[in-house]
Amino acid sequence: MRTHYCGQLNASLCDQIVTLCGWAHRRRDHGGVIFIDLRDREGLAQVVCDPDRPEMFQIAESVRNEFCLKITGKVRPRPAGTTNANLASGEIEVLCHDIEVLNASVTPPFQLDEENLSENVRLTHRVIDLRRPQMQNNLMLRYKTARAFRRFLDDHGFIDVETPMLTKSTPEGARDYLVPSRVHPGQFFALPQSPQLFKQLLMVAGYDRYYQITKCFRDEDLRADRQPEFTQVDIETSFMDEQQITALIEELIRYVFKDAIDVDLPNPFPRMSYAEAMSRFGSDKPDLRVTLELTEVTDAVKDVAFKVFSGVANSEGGRVAALRIPGGASLTRGEIDEYTKFVGIYGAKGLAYIKVNDATQLNESGLQSPIVKNIHQEALKAIMERTGAQSGDLIFFGADKAKVVNDALGALRSKIGHEKGYLNGKAWEPLWVVDFPMFEYDEEEKRWTACHHPFTSPKDEHLNFLVTDPGRCLAKAYDLALNGWEIGGGSVRIHRADVQSKVFDALAIGEEEAQAKFGFLLDALKYGAPPHGGLAFGLDRIVTMMTGAESIRDVIAFPKTQRAQCLLTDAPSGVDEKQLRELHIRLRQKVETSVEVGSH
Repeated sequence: MRTHYCGQLNASLCDQIVTLCGWAHRRRDHGGVIFIDLRDREGLAQVVCDPDRPEMFQIAESVRNEFCLKITGKVRPRPAGTTNANLASGEIEVLCHDIEVLNASVTPPFQLDEENLSENVRLTHRVIDLRRPQMQNNLMLRYKTARAFRRFLDDHGFIDVETPMLTKSTPEGARDYLVPSRVHPGQFFALPQSPQLFKQLLMVAGYDRYYQITKCFRDEDLRADRQPEFTQVDIETSFMDEQQITALIEELIRYVFKDAIDVDLPNPFPRMSYAEAMSRFGSDKPDLRVTLELTEVTDAVKDVAFKVFSGVANSEGGRVAALRIPGGASLTRGEIDEYTKFVGIYGAKGLAYIKVNDATQLNESGLQSPIVKNIHQEALKAIMERTGAQSGDLIFFGADKAKVVNDALGALRSKIGHEKGYLNGKAWEPLWVVDFPMFEYDEEEKRWTACHHPFTSPKDEHLNFLVTDPGRCLAKAYDLALNGWEIGGGSVRIHRADVQSKVFDALAIGEEEAQAKFGFLLDALKYGAPPHGGLAFGLDRIVTMMTGAESIRDVIAFPKTQRAQCLLTDAPSGVDEKQLRELHIRLRQKVETSVEVGSH
């Protein structure tokens, strides 16, 4: 029906007859001449309707916003002084010869250029929301980004293989989404949290280099960068070690950013151990654009009179860390109180601080804080030297279990850095975080749990720690962080059944449980499984960062809300009794009622 997209028109087409199809973005009546800004996915074109074509002009008078139109006309230069440099077609306009209303539109729920729309309104009327230029640009960039991933991987010998959506429930992290089986009463499929087990099976099957851009499902509490269903760029390869895999993946990400948004990422990416990242930044995905760092002072405060510090410093797993804010002595009491409330979100019981009025006086005259009188000179000197504090600075402290301190001060570091401008001026700061612990200890269950997943390979030199000291065991695992977001993570996998058995022993997963959950993988490893490893990227997160959107919902066509609901389709919803009977399911009345109430 069309000869060109609106956004493709330019001065080279002057005097040519074109046919455009799209939506009336705006209609303006200028004293007998009607202007229609026609919109399609490629942009806008200005259409001029003169009254010297009465039949066409009469139709143009009836056009309103969001009418679907077909327009044929002649391309001509815009009059001098009326060009629009912000439009690809801004040098020309189309003199309308013929106009056809393909479909009229009722008044839309909001104007497409309306600002400050509530997200609920946007998601309820998502079809109209997706017509907005910003959303069109976001989804076009998402397509370009996925295309770049595919192009690179195709060119490097990877093949696209689909893996099942209905699979076995192996709950080893987030909750599974369960799907009842009609033909097997009382039994359930699970939607995959990732294709992890299947991509390992493909390596055992000899497919060498696999990738897939696929949906994954996790029934977990949501926030801005999470969805119950999300898209993963899943990658696995055989006969490559940790260094070779990360080098290839690094090349991939540089290619994707250059191809999609013309950004040159650094070469090479910096690398940092997990231990160093947690010590300096309180995060395993630190935003390196922020120049602030944490300083370890646990050993320096073990014998101070301030029990909040010394008590933690002498307890197992405790940490006392300092965060120096250059020039921070100018922070008001109100600002400090707000930061204290903020760290409370992460479990911190308070936020001690010292204002450095005069760095040469290590007493209450030079250091302003209610805690100074309870910290001896030697400890104060160590704090000042280690942090590098100068007159006019402020030092915040965290004292608690290491995880609480890291979470609280790590988040505070990022918050203050962005709010107060403690930034290095770089737009993109990637970082490989490596040498993750294999396990973390669950105090409630009194057992070790896998930091990544139970198929991650330990460092070769740490194999003995699986039996003697699991807490010292490091993994061949690696995460790629970018600007404070984890955009991808992976590991070299266990390919030997004996090593996998030792890992299960460390995790207190017995032989019977292991066989019941992962028997199909364990059996496959017996058949000459090759060394293999891989990584998965969160496509939604990467595109969100590229667009600068506040939420991944802005780069997904039909997302769920933070309560895992689709406002467009009103899902999840009830189903009729016949469907439930076919699935051999009966709902208790109180559960059914609570679901109905909770969904509105």
